[in-house]
Amino acid sequence: MPVLVDFYATWCGPCKTMAPILEQVAAQHGGKLRVIKIDVDRNSAVAQQYRVQSIPTLILFHQGQPVWRQAGVVPAAQISQALQPFVGKS
Repeated sequence: MPVLVDFYATWCGPCKTMAPILEQVAAQHGGKLRVIKIDVDRNSAVAQQYRVQSIPTLILFHQGQPVWRQAGVVPAAQISQALQPFVGKS
């Protein structure tokens, strides 16, 4: 199952903007996608491992490998388009 990781921080305004967008994307794709959030302040080693330099940053993992990434606020339609090859039609 593909995993969409949201690297965020609690103090980040744009990260708060992404929360309902990610909820919408997760709902659209039902059980075909897992969305997890990683707080960069609490998990700085993971953020450094994936070279997250700005937040919010989304990274899509498929079969354990990062296959797509985007920094900044991303519209739901753009995220869904990037997910299509990995989750199929919902």
